[in-house]
Amino acid sequence: MSDQAAGGDALAGGDRNPAEGDRNPAEGDAPPFVALDGVWREFGGSRRTPPTAALAGVDLAVRSGRSVGIVGESGAGKSTLLRLLLGLDSPTRGTVSYRGAPLDRRDRALMRRYRREVQVVLQDPRTSLDPRMTVARIVAEPLRSLKIGGDVSARVDEVLGWVGLDPDARTKYPAQFSGGQRQRIAIARALAPSPSVLVGDEPVSALDVSVREQVMDLLRRLQSELGLTLVLVSHDMAIVGQLCEETVVLRGGEVVEAGPTREVLTRPTAAYTRELLAAVPTLP
Repeated sequence: MSDQAAGGDALAGGDRNPAEGDRNPAEGDAPPFVALDGVWREFGGSRRTPPTAALAGVDLAVRSGRSVGIVGESGAGKSTLLRLLLGLDSPTRGTVSYRGAPLDRRDRALMRRYRREVQVVLQDPRTSLDPRMTVARIVAEPLRSLKIGGDVSARVDEVLGWVGLDPDARTKYPAQFSGGQRQRIAIARALAPSPSVLVGDEPVSALDVSVREQVMDLLRRLQSELGLTLVLVSHDMAIVGQLCEETVVLRGGEVVEAGPTREVLTRPTAAYTRELLAAVPTLP
């Protein structure tokens, strides 16, 4: 199966331009799905040396059904922010909230529910997929670890169909697939527990350019058809511009600019944002 064939009609539905920034009227005054309020994350430090701040007073709100891009160069704090959003770390100061209530990592029942709702697709499927496991075992992994009942085999087939892979893929191993197809397997695994939020950590940067467009189109379709909230962590402003309604720009652990993607791309207020935009390659 080619990536081109797999990228066709995995889900029905028309294309939409996420940069338009249209807000869902049903959102109302509901609290954000996850929010960071004045969050600091510091590492190291001693009586003689102060700690290093990977994040410094970050505010961020991810509302249900929206798509948010988090951009910045290496060392900007994206990975630290990602760990907080995934519930893998706690802030040194400030609050991380989940549906309006503090996200307490000591509450095991709460964290099990949160981790079912928030799933991640990592950058390189060559390292994020266990080469010793069949596709069926890989996709079913979160169902078993989160103790989600039901017909696991049927669910595996269902999500494989959503990402454009045939059911016979379930008996194969990651090495038998192309890079784009492996990333589709990773997306299927993330979708298996029916998450509300799909977090992408540079999910297309390891792919060839032609395959990258197909996977980005798949992410757009999944978000629209399944009503997913999408959080995309990237260093590439062009990718964020195609997939996200809102953009947050990080530099040195601080938010230097945030707002609707169209405004950030066309009327940036921060000099650093303009530098990132200038680095985006364009055709003459």
